Amino acid sequence: MPAKRLPLAGLRLVVTSGPTREHLDDVRFLSNASTGRMGHALARLAARRGAHVTLVQGPCELPELKAVTTIPVVSTKDLLTATRAAVEHADLVIFAAAPSDFRPRRRQKGKPGREATGAMTLDLVATPDVAKTLGRGKGARIHVGFALEVGGGEARARRKMARKGLDAIVLNSPANFGAGGGQATWLGKDGSTLALANASKAGLARAVLDRALRLVEGG
Repeated sequence: MPAKRLPLAGLRLVVTSGPTREHLDDVRFLSNASTGRMGHALARLAARRGAHVTLVQGPCELPELKAVTTIPVVSTKDLLTATRAAVEHADLVIFAAAPSDFRPRRRQKGKPGREATGAMTLDLVATPDVAKTLGRGKGARIHVGFALEVGGGEARARRKMARKGLDAIVLNSPANFGAGGGQATWLGKDGSTLALANASKAGLARAVLDRALRLVEGG
């Protein structure tokens, strides 16, 4: 009896996940509270469903996933470089990482001591916009992003979707940080809106993958 074909067999998926770190010096860095659990859940579920999965993951403490090619990165520039290489033959890319938006203009060596005044001024410059950069000339490849907004933010999320060339974006809030899941909303570039309420990251991953697969299949 032939083996049962898995639902995502043949799908080539790239997931970005976790925070990035922008170093001030060799010890200190700018980052955020992302745990990487959302991207990790997406990659794990997609692999179980038979997809060929590449996970481009910023610094986080999560177990290694079997049947997933994991590429560790540190900075937003690293994330862009690794993801650009990974998506070359992908059918679907889910941008679930939370890249730092700014980096110090100059990284210092060592660990400079505290100034006598007890104050420090940081000169920051913007980091690359990974999703926007890779959205240029993406062709038929489907791109799905995440937008963390405070106080609703649907209009801002839709503007972000258009600016980055995404096919859909998942709107969520800071309450979704950590091990839990929570309330999220799927926004399509066709104007569609769908609530994705679930109590776990696994449940939210399932809902996002189901919707993204419809886009890949042209639905």
